[in-house]
Amino acid sequence: MDTIGQQIKRYRVEMGYTQEKLGQLIGVTTQAVSKWERGSVPDAELIPLIA
Repeated sequence: MDTIGQQIKRYRVEMGYTQEKLGQLIGVTTQAVSKWERGSVPDAELIPLIA
């Protein structure tokens, strides 16, 4: 089973988005997206935006 970070990365890559582009779309920094993909968990209020 994939972690949420692995899922975020997989779908981000499938959509052709960079970490910077995804961050801009949901209003977070590139560093935040990078942290999620490395194992940190996004804040609960961001989950609907990411989905």
